[in-house]
Amino acid sequence: MSLRSHLIFAIGVVGSSSSSISVADAKGYPRRSAGTVQSLLAAQVPTPPSTRRIYVPPDIDQLNIKSAPLDLSPFYNNKAFGTYPGEASFDALGQSYPAPDLPTPFYTSGTTGIQYSFPGYTGPNATDNVICSGQTVTVPDLNLGNDSSNGTSYPYFSASFLISGDVELATVTANATFAYADGSTSTHELRTLDWFSFLTLNRGELVFPNRFTPDGVNWNTSHIFERTAALEPGKVLKSITLPDTTDAAAGRMHVFAITLWSGSDNGVAVQAVRPTQKWLEDGTQVVEITVNNAGTRCVAGSGLTVSLEGEGFNTTTLGTVKRLCPGDQKIVTLGVEGATSGLANVTVIVDGGATQQQITAEFADVEIGLAEWTEDLDNLARHESPDWFNDAKFGIFIHWGPYSVTGWGNSSPHESYAEWFWWYSTHHPQADPSDFYDYRLRTYGPDWAYDDTFPDFTASAFDPKAWVDLFADAGAKYFVLTSKHHDGFALFDAGGTTNRTALHYGPQRDLLRELLDAAATHHPDLRRGTYFSLPEWFNPSFGPYGFDQFPASSVPGTNSWPGVLAPNPYTGLPEPYTGHVPVDDFLADVMLPQMRILASSPYSIDIMWCDIGAANVSAAFAAQWWRDTRQEGRQVAMNSRCGLAQTADFDTPEYATFSSAQARKWESNRGMDPYSYGYNGATPDAAYMNASEVVRTLVDIVAKNGNLLLDIGPRADGSLVQAEVDALREAGGWIRAHGEAIFGTRYWFVMSQAGVQGGGPDDVRFTHTDEAFYVLFLERPTVGEDGVVRVLAPVPILEGDEVSLLAVEGGENLKWTVEGEGWDAVLGIEVDEDLLDEEEFCWVFKLKYVA
Repeated sequence: MSLRSHLIFAIGVVGSSSSSISVADAKGYPRRSAGTVQSLLAAQVPTPPSTRRIYVPPDIDQLNIKSAPLDLSPFYNNKAFGTYPGEASFDALGQSYPAPDLPTPFYTSGTTGIQYSFPGYTGPNATDNVICSGQTVTVPDLNLGNDSSNGTSYPYFSASFLISGDVELATVTANATFAYADGSTSTHELRTLDWFSFLTLNRGELVFPNRFTPDGVNWNTSHIFERTAALEPGKVLKSITLPDTTDAAAGRMHVFAITLWSGSDNGVAVQAVRPTQKWLEDGTQVVEITVNNAGTRCVAGSGLTVSLEGEGFNTTTLGTVKRLCPGDQKIVTLGVEGATSGLANVTVIVDGGATQQQITAEFADVEIGLAEWTEDLDNLARHESPDWFNDAKFGIFIHWGPYSVTGWGNSSPHESYAEWFWWYSTHHPQADPSDFYDYRLRTYGPDWAYDDTFPDFTASAFDPKAWVDLFADAGAKYFVLTSKHHDGFALFDAGGTTNRTALHYGPQRDLLRELLDAAATHHPDLRRGTYFSLPEWFNPSFGPYGFDQFPASSVPGTNSWPGVLAPNPYTGLPEPYTGHVPVDDFLADVMLPQMRILASSPYSIDIMWCDIGAANVSAAFAAQWWRDTRQEGRQVAMNSRCGLAQTADFDTPEYATFSSAQARKWESNRGMDPYSYGYNGATPDAAYMNASEVVRTLVDIVAKNGNLLLDIGPRADGSLVQAEVDALREAGGWIRAHGEAIFGTRYWFVMSQAGVQGGGPDDVRFTHTDEAFYVLFLERPTVGEDGVVRVLAPVPILEGDEVSLLAVEGGENLKWTVEGEGWDAVLGIEVDEDLLDEEEFCWVFKLKYVA
């Protein structure tokens, strides 16, 4: 791994236009149809902010369901957009976004359908965004109905924000507070990533091709992110108080726009239509429909069916909603066959049968049809994580290579990534807090070179069947093996691109193929992925693309991927790069061919898990791979570290989770080791994650729309750390028994976590499917004196629904009640302590929709 290794050095910022990163691959930056400044905004016209109309039967008043952008201009206190270096100073370093080419002041999100009053470039001296410092924004009353003078005020349904942080590698989180007319309040965590990332790790709702430094242009993309907060149903919003984030060193939160989505007492409404480039098993295109319930009653019984009509296509698989209560939102998936002729008008039909009134909603400028993949970034940005990945939730990461021979990263509190042994031990002490330099000297002597590990990387105990059996026993649905780390040593047949492989040295075997073949034979349902480092630290062919991640003036010794032979830290002599094959161009002759080898037979991976980014060939690779796999009927995924924001299907934070759900798919990756991915012999057994930690971490991440990619670090002979094996198998017993509450679920729009009476404030997590709602306790539930466990959340339960303690014999048909209304509702479940004794790690109550 790499990103977290550098977080300990994150005191500098990306350099100016003199950066040595190649920008030749950035041509065409960055226009993405899911929300790019250039493409979507160009389609807007200067009309009032209502662009979506809802039509209901004649016996019901016609209502406009629309975006209501707030005017933030009185609060502007920062200038984000400039037309040349130094014109604006978004951050504390005199850097800024490039001015967007906006034909109108309105921007419509390609993700949510929300329309914003987006400031864009406001002139040479005018401000254009708000640094949050506790400002209170008054919300005007929302008048709806055919006669806007009737004064009827309906509650707003949600509040959406365009935001960003202004310090590299810093995530800014803080609560916005919503005040209602009855005097009550609610809060929502706003979370923003940094506005630019040197290695293009982020993908925002708006993606810009570059940023201005004080005296130049840096061609790493910059971003603005979208966040949506649910508002308490049935209450009239009066104001929004922004958080106070004014610490320029830690990172300030900037707000560019806020839009409220208006509700109505008539209940169900359609917010957005989003055609995807995914398909169902029958090959029909997936279209996602966002459906809200802003009314006062739950959708129940047989629920709703959703279809789409328009010229050139028809709905072949109806979307369904079985339960949708006030204040909630669901993304409904349906299948369509055919295509429109370019942009067209479409109609969404929501049918509730005999119990619900039919609603139709018209949308303009929608394009139906599966596109041909090209290298154009606007085109590539339409790709996203397939549903199998979104459903899978849990994967196993494996870091295995010559670094497993050294197998050392020190121990807590000074532990670092063991797979970085070579890099750390060849650099200055300032970049080596764990003291690899001295450990290497006393262990191996001054004349030892990293490539001396090759003969001891034997894989003599490697049992690929035992590995995949373990993954399946752990409950994992996919795995990702390091096909090549930053040391350039490949575990697969890299053809003529290099001889620095496990086929030529060490085990002299194709380790990747052995593992993939074992999975295909013994566990064919396991999806297969490969980690692939785009650059190689010390490959001399990488020299033209070598780069410093941070300015050397601010962080000495961080020339991260120099592309020159490694200097022996004690003798100064260059170390060998064993197996190197000289080439004309690293990108064309090494990187692209190797990625294509992994993508094709006999490997045919499902996930390309890149690392580092920087100079890349990802556009060419992705276009060809996605064309090929579509013909094969396979849907595949790329992560956010392939060097292009537009090819990022999901985000990849390390050793991280969040306090709220993220609408964009993400995957947290971490080691079972407390601070290493590769095998670290200095880690005591007791320090590895135990089964309880694995389950709790997985549940927490899944409830927030994430996957967990959990890493193990095998030894050089292929044997596994027994503490990791035992914890995975023990956790797997729980995961498999409670899989229906994990796999194939979605996060709850209303909230991700809540408290219980008598317990911690954040003990409970939530997931749901179309058939049931799940309440997951990270701690043993506290039973009151009356024998009732109380959950402080407005869960979507109705009289007639069945409650059970999942996977516990005798835990069926539990009695339950609901006290209070709205977000003050409390679910009470009668449960015996003896039943709770039968469970461990996490207690799951299933609320089956029967009513």
